Amino acid sequence: MFDTLSERLAGIFDKLTGRGALSEEDVTEAMREVRRALIEADVSLDVVRSFTDRVKQRAVGQEVARSITPGQMVIKIVNDELVRMLGSDAQGIDLAATPPVAMMLVGLQGSGKTTTTAKLAKRLTIRDKQKVLMASLDTRRPAAQEQLRVLGEQAEVATLPIVEGASPTDIATRAVKAATLGGYDVLLLDTAGRTHIDEELMAEVAAIEKITKPHETLLVADALTGQDAVNLAKNFGERLALTGIVLTRVDGDARGGAALSMRAVSGKPIKLIGVGEKLDALEDFHPDRIAGRILGMGDVVGLVEKAMETVEVDKAEALAKKLKKGAFDLNDLAEQLKQMQKMGGMGGVLAMLPGLGKMKKQLDAANLDESVLKRQQAIIGSMTKAERKTPKLLNASRKKRVAAGSGTSVQDINKLVKMHRQMADMMKAMGKKRGALSALFGGGGTPQEMPADLPPGTELPTNMPALPPGAFLGGLPGLPGGGLPRGIPGLPKSKKR
Repeated sequence: MFDTLSERLAGIFDKLTGRGALSEEDVTEAMREVRRALIEADVSLDVVRSFTDRVKQRAVGQEVARSITPGQMVIKIVNDELVRMLGSDAQGIDLAATPPVAMMLVGLQGSGKTTTTAKLAKRLTIRDKQKVLMASLDTRRPAAQEQLRVLGEQAEVATLPIVEGASPTDIATRAVKAATLGGYDVLLLDTAGRTHIDEELMAEVAAIEKITKPHETLLVADALTGQDAVNLAKNFGERLALTGIVLTRVDGDARGGAALSMRAVSGKPIKLIGVGEKLDALEDFHPDRIAGRILGMGDVVGLVEKAMETVEVDKAEALAKKLKKGAFDLNDLAEQLKQMQKMGGMGGVLAMLPGLGKMKKQLDAANLDESVLKRQQAIIGSMTKAERKTPKLLNASRKKRVAAGSGTSVQDINKLVKMHRQMADMMKAMGKKRGALSALFGGGGTPQEMPADLPPGTELPTNMPALPPGAFLGGLPGLPGGGLPRGIPGLPKSKKR
């Protein structure tokens, strides 16, 4: 998301930061380019005008003129205004109500309401420890109720039993009673959609709203629809008491115009974003972090939180004890590769690191091969327990056997063994140091240059557990700071400088 916009803005701001002083003409020209970039990103014209006017007003004033680095100050102003446009403070799902807390999801057909309902249910169950009941009120789309039931089984969340011939209002009434009698904390209502907004749709959701009195009414909108999503928010907002917006298919939208416009136009906060098809691919919407990604500042906090959600603490602590003894075998490497996949693969992780936004072309040219991770896991899986524990046992004949068993070549085995040896040396040197953020980089302390790269006002989570060095990405030596990282599977060898 925002790839195109980020690339355009990076080019604009590179010109500004390369100058010692900025004139009003320089700022005006830059804002003209920013305006063009935002319009091409499908941002609402009124929002673009308001945004650029506010930035220019601040940028040509004393705030920039007195700054030691005028170009950097303009970027900070743009960052501040982006955060303001996106909603300033993150607003999550509100559970502060008497159970069962009813939440109604509305939107057009095909926007992803049913899948989002299941994602939200799983999230509330696992993260917030809520007892959730889902109910499908979509009696129009064939098999819509059956789809939610199947998703409920996958997410291990209860769904309201299907009664053939029941109307949406009848189902709503029955769902409220079932949630109350069953002692549920949250009731999620998946409503019907249409291919376009019509009076019948609005009358139906209004009737359901009257019966269920939802504490949260969330508009589910497809980010790929661009300006249509903004108009959708306006229409639903006029008929329902919307409390927030969920943007789906954000991972497939390179422009990001819907996200940048919807909050400003509708006045409703974007609470969640769908970033994939899997049931755990639902994230909180943080305006400051999104602004940081747009401006190429990365999202270290998001990366740390993702690592905290996916890491298995018992395995991490066991690895910490091994590292203190200087031990790091191929079983540990396999666990590292699995951990990287859980966090979105190499591309997903690198995209969230500060400073790599400007290196996007280099990373694209590097042609990161995500299949390498699976191939290397297959190689390790084809080894005996003794070989995984003591890689030195891998002689020529053993390597041929492993290559045949994993469908790879002896050369692939040699590359893996070499990478493991490099990682083992690094782990041994840093095994006595601890720190959650440093674990992301395989180091033993927060990189000194990191704070300067983070968006203004960024704070790391205060509840981060102490985790062993390299617990997540020990295979990323060289980050941050010296160009493309070395030793990452899938990256070509770095050229000597």
